[in-house]
Amino acid sequence: MIIGDSGIWLNLPTSKCINMKYIALLSLILIFPKTIAMSDSFSAIPLKLSPMYLHEAVVKVLDDGNTEIHTTGTDPFVLTEDLSIPLDPKLQHVLSFEYFSTTGTNAIQIFLAPAVSEEFSEFGSELIPSQGWSVYSVNLKTVLERYNGVVKGFRIDFGTESGKTIRIRNLRIRAENTGEIELAIRRESYLKNQKLMDSRLNNYLVTAYPHKLTNVQVDEKNITVKGRLSNVDKQIFLAEAPIFDDLLEMKKFPFIHPVAPNSHGDFTVIFKRFGKHEARSFDRLLSRWVIITKTKTGYTLCSHARYPDVIEPKYQLPEERPRNKKGLGGLGIDRPIEDLDSLHISAATVNIVLNSLFHTQAAPGRTAFKYCDSTYYSDNNSVLQLDKTLLEAAKRKIIISAIILIGQSKGESSGSYSKLLAHPDADPSGIYAMPNVSSADGVETYAASLNFLASRYSRPDNKYGRIHDWIMHNEVNAGWIWTNAGDKTALLYMDIYHKSMRIAELIAHQYNSHSRAFISLEHHWTMVLPKSYAGRELLEILETYSSAEGDFNWGIAFHPYPQDLFNPRVWEDTEIKFSFDTPKITFKNLEVLDAWVKQPRYLYQGKTLRAVQLTEQGLNSMDYSEKALADQAAGMAYAWNKVKNLDSIEVFDYHNWVDNRGEGGLRIGLRRFPDDKEDPLGKKPVWYVYQALDSPTETQTLEVYKKIVGIKAWTDVVYRGKIK
Repeated sequence: MIIGDSGIWLNLPTSKCINMKYIALLSLILIFPKTIAMSDSFSAIPLKLSPMYLHEAVVKVLDDGNTEIHTTGTDPFVLTEDLSIPLDPKLQHVLSFEYFSTTGTNAIQIFLAPAVSEEFSEFGSELIPSQGWSVYSVNLKTVLERYNGVVKGFRIDFGTESGKTIRIRNLRIRAENTGEIELAIRRESYLKNQKLMDSRLNNYLVTAYPHKLTNVQVDEKNITVKGRLSNVDKQIFLAEAPIFDDLLEMKKFPFIHPVAPNSHGDFTVIFKRFGKHEARSFDRLLSRWVIITKTKTGYTLCSHARYPDVIEPKYQLPEERPRNKKGLGGLGIDRPIEDLDSLHISAATVNIVLNSLFHTQAAPGRTAFKYCDSTYYSDNNSVLQLDKTLLEAAKRKIIISAIILIGQSKGESSGSYSKLLAHPDADPSGIYAMPNVSSADGVETYAASLNFLASRYSRPDNKYGRIHDWIMHNEVNAGWIWTNAGDKTALLYMDIYHKSMRIAELIAHQYNSHSRAFISLEHHWTMVLPKSYAGRELLEILETYSSAEGDFNWGIAFHPYPQDLFNPRVWEDTEIKFSFDTPKITFKNLEVLDAWVKQPRYLYQGKTLRAVQLTEQGLNSMDYSEKALADQAAGMAYAWNKVKNLDSIEVFDYHNWVDNRGEGGLRIGLRRFPDDKEDPLGKKPVWYVYQALDSPTETQTLEVYKKIVGIKAWTDVVYRGKIK
């Protein structure tokens, strides 16, 4: 639905039953389209917490202007100061803020003031831990409709738990935006069918089909598919299933071909790589292949789908791996580049937010490029900055793992790059989104972006630098915060994520056959936080997909932070076990991850150890006191003496390189804050520890930290028991 010239698009669900409250919201858009479109900025009323009216909480305004709330009892609440302008409850009924909290808290309750009664209150969801600035909102429309008085402010109850610390900013009461309205409608329709979809997908993955595809090869012009039939009593076809199609819902296929097996049941089919479907050109590199039979009502699957196994690369690039285990996270041209030499760095991660690089509209400072039939535009300045960063790495033969991130669409108009790229179910509370792999436009936009990067940064002449490996998104077990795809079961979430990994690997292998796609996980292993997933469960699902649809050489990008990110004394962690059912994997029990990947089930093609890169982790200094800095350095010494003895771990990318004011009070950098008054960008003791690692001075430099850890020898930190 297009409303006038406001640029608002709404995709209604196919269900005929739409909740009436959303009909009312749609009516509001019809009457006031431009008001709603502007609501997020124009009609928001800023709110300010009052340090005078609170209970069992400490409120502190920090140097950066953000507000910190620390709960001291089981009934913590804070009142806001009086509203600066009158509230229009028909328009402004969403209380929202951004927050950073490593603890989170349980359900938040909002009271209307001055009434402050249960009758005029609304519960929001729990405040899940977030190590980045995430959005939180509570819709007060229903309670405001019941309230007859004048709202002067709000009381915010920050859960019912003591000892929680939350930092907030941009606290306000605002209108519900068009993205939230559209998402609510989609969510209602989706959640009704989620259980059925999950069951259907699980059945597909565990079914023992009668036939099997054994190999798919792709060269510059052709695709060769090989398979084996267990019998030939029916007419059998090979069918194409584009990656964006729901294989289990397909009623017709863009391409089918009769199968003619030999006497042993083996067959081979060769066809053109590039084709057209419904007048649209597409690259069959991103298609799956499946064996089907015809029925009276359509088709029946007779095999699992299979992705390409081998892609003939454009270049014969050598395999490159880190020459030592020392890396840095977040490489950028604005960082102290001299550290790459001083610290003997061999690997690094680079964050790439696709939305900052690419567009669908022409504009000054953008360069057009083609993918299939479509034209996209790269941002010249952003690409130049990435070139400079990767060239600095290439000079030093540093192995680069690119972290691919996707910004939220944030209500952008239909046809915009972000709207095409970001998953339509992504909740705006997430910092980043999952890619949209469920539509042809979404997949093409995503593939075009990755193809631009892979082709540019895989040249034999290294003209622009090199990307070696691809880390797909960030901490997907904390997906609600870092890779949001809305409310999903673990299996349905991984169905999206697995496709994202496959697209990246297939695109990259066109140019560099040694590139790998990595799954990004934070330290929760079997413990499941609200709106999150267990890391081990996601890996098990990924292996199930590999087993069913053809294995590929995926790796694990793990973040083994301490159980408390603020406490660098990781040897004191208690929320860990030395077993595969450990709640968390931190530096203290890294041996669990090493043992887990060595299990026969998880080997690539049953014989090759999957790579593990520790791509984001660091130790905190509570402040810049001598003790805090010594504890941080001791934590690094402890972690290193775990890492260096585990052969599955390729690299340790230290995060953060420099203390960052945007990390909620953490000081996990090797260097001080750039604006530190005493020693801006000063090297902390942990910097010198990191420099000494894997060098002749390692033993001497680390000697002083044994006493802090409480050991006689560094070999004492190694766990030597059996893990199962």
